[in-house]
Amino acid sequence: MSVLAAATIHVRVGASDWGAVGPELILGATVLVLLLVDAFVPRRVREVSTWISLIALVAAFLDVYFLWSHGDSNALYGQITSDKFAIFFDGVIIVSAVLAVLLSESYIVSSSFDPGEYYALLLASAVGMMLMAAGNSLMILFLALELLSLSLYILAGFERSSPRSQESGFKYFLLSSFASAFLIYGMALIYGATGSTQLVAIGHCLHGSGCPANVTENPLLLVGIGLMVVGFAFKISAVPFHMWTPDVYEGAPTPITAFMSVTTKAAVFAAFVRVFNFSLNAAHSHWFPLLWGVAVATMIFGNLFALAQSNMKRMLAYSGVAHGGYILVALLANSPAGATAVVFYFLAYAFMNIGAFMLVSILESNGQVGDDISSYRGLWQRNPFLAGCTTVFLFSLAGIPPFAGFFAKYLALAAIVQAGHTELAIIAVLTSLISVYYYLRVVVVMVLQPGEVQAQETRMSGMAEMAVTASVAGTIGLGIIPTGFYNLATQSVDALRTAFGI
Repeated sequence: MSVLAAATIHVRVGASDWGAVGPELILGATVLVLLLVDAFVPRRVREVSTWISLIALVAAFLDVYFLWSHGDSNALYGQITSDKFAIFFDGVIIVSAVLAVLLSESYIVSSSFDPGEYYALLLASAVGMMLMAAGNSLMILFLALELLSLSLYILAGFERSSPRSQESGFKYFLLSSFASAFLIYGMALIYGATGSTQLVAIGHCLHGSGCPANVTENPLLLVGIGLMVVGFAFKISAVPFHMWTPDVYEGAPTPITAFMSVTTKAAVFAAFVRVFNFSLNAAHSHWFPLLWGVAVATMIFGNLFALAQSNMKRMLAYSGVAHGGYILVALLANSPAGATAVVFYFLAYAFMNIGAFMLVSILESNGQVGDDISSYRGLWQRNPFLAGCTTVFLFSLAGIPPFAGFFAKYLALAAIVQAGHTELAIIAVLTSLISVYYYLRVVVVMVLQPGEVQAQETRMSGMAEMAVTASVAGTIGLGIIPTGFYNLATQSVDALRTAFGI
């Protein structure tokens, strides 16, 4: 009788491993705390969940600052990294989550949501997004994507009494599942062609280190790249994979719509840059034409569809589609300048896009119709502060100086021109001019068109005022004094280049 000796596997996880994922651990532990609070704390004092969430996010941001100051490190055998590129996106995601929590406080009261579950899911999705930005392996990227997606499926349909919200959650779940299948299949084929799921190892392989000659022409690799483009394109709402976006954005609770409109794109684009601009850089000639067509279609159709919208959330959904096209233009530059433009764009986008959704959320918290543009008539008379701040956000989204959106678009256009693809810059400028019309249309309705004489006063809670003020400060500050944050974005890309040995 033979005895098979089982091999002993030793997995060593030290303090440095835990430290590299410190922000994720803080938010993950807070998810468990929030669920316990939801189970045992009386409902009348459930507002404690808001403060627990804010404290956890501030603690995670302080840990992000600590990691930035103490150099790069890898965790869990190189599966996860805390390089400055990942840390910068962690900061963007945490700031976006803080704004969403501040915006959610009064919305939860008016909608009678269960705050414990709501905030737990919001923070769980943030953990998935941060892990995706830090993923150094195809498997980590997929697991992180599933964590953020599963949380957002539930949040999109969280308003149980609303058929529109239920439809939103179901559509997002159904279509996102198909996208995940494309993505995991593409990852499997890339593993089959290169023999590794590690992004750095795949990059070295495609550059001729340890792989057969002409591996960049391997059909497995080419099909895998195509499938990954489909999976990523769905998550960033790129045309023609954008169909879910307006329906999901319209039906989901507005603070969640604002949050996911920025952070999902930020997490996926962080992975997009890491995978395509660095790991698959040697196959650039194969994926560039495909993404070129996607970027052009996204800019054109995103703006054209936005023109026809009378619903604010659907208009901002198509606006987000178009902005995804502008960020793809920066990615297509395939250069340090292009990657820096992507990083800076999301910092600016977090303030101006979440800020644009704040008007809808505040009106809904007041019991008013918040998503119909015609309902904004006379807002300047009812609440000049809110109308003025919304005007700043819309001008920034349109790329009008001196706001953050102008400088973000300028960096993207400068990068693609330097890369020799002036045609993309021309298309981006022309489509951006189209966007000016539908953004200014909202401003005209708010400021110049008179409202009803007996119109209800529009009030804001203290937390909502903090969120609006912080967003305005970020939108104006990043436009007028962008140098410091631009330098931080440059440092983050330099760290990524070092990690891939470039």
